[in-house]
Amino acid sequence: MPLQEKYINPLTDFGFKKLFGTEANKDLLIDFLNQILPEKHQIENLTFGKNEHQGDHQNDRIAVFDIFCKSNEGEHFIVEIQRKSQLNFKDRSIFYSTFPIHANAKKGKDWDFKLPAIYTIAILDFTFDDYKDNPNIIHQIKLKDEDGKVFYDKLNYIYIELPKFTKKLEELETHFDKWLFVLKWLSGLQNRPKLLQERIFKKLFKIAEIAKYNKMERAQYEQNLKQYRDLNNVVTYAEQKGMEKERAEKNLVIIKTGLEENLSLDLIAKLTNLSIDEVKQIIAEQGWEIS
Repeated sequence: MPLQEKYINPLTDFGFKKLFGTEANKDLLIDFLNQILPEKHQIENLTFGKNEHQGDHQNDRIAVFDIFCKSNEGEHFIVEIQRKSQLNFKDRSIFYSTFPIHANAKKGKDWDFKLPAIYTIAILDFTFDDYKDNPNIIHQIKLKDEDGKVFYDKLNYIYIELPKFTKKLEELETHFDKWLFVLKWLSGLQNRPKLLQERIFKKLFKIAEIAKYNKMERAQYEQNLKQYRDLNNVVTYAEQKGMEKERAEKNLVIIKTGLEENLSLDLIAKLTNLSIDEVKQIIAEQGWEIS
């Protein structure tokens, strides 16, 4: 079945690496990263490193990054797409950041322990639990002391929550806004919007055009897109089941309390948004009595 979209989805493995993970397209990655990095760590050029990292011992756990790169000034960058929330997500971020730290350890007694700045940058296709009530889209974390003073400024974690970005095309104000818009909506566009006239976006749209891919690339992308959609369906189903369970538990409390307070079945039905027959069925299932 032919693809309906004109442009690839940047949130798939194929799409993300096609746009940002190749030497020919590293200017796209540099432009994006420079929107979120401090002035002192702005990137002029970078080189890609290996994506797979292992500890000193063969039995050590292996870390596989989406993109790992270094700037000419020495900073290290781990750039990843996270498509769903997962157990111990923060621990995983910290764990991954230790690999480039360890890789910079030099053998011999003359090493002075000086380390490069390391950035772990995660583009989240979900809302981070820690910030679910925080309207900010981007969160920058450093090691700080009890007074909030930065203790160590070389270890940085940046999380970008795409679901919180809701601006429409005509509302885009900054270059970073434009990047977020592209990341979130590229696959749903049919043409490059007039507002995205910068050279960097002209190149991105050209690279993202599916019709220009060869047969093997299209097959890889289609398979990757299917995995992405299947994962989204699983997550959506799990969220719906969770909401249904929460709603059912809430209704149980309302019905039980209503019976104890001698409320009418009609009023209980309105409070729970259920029919009277559904309320009666729940009462029977729970073995409660109607006074």
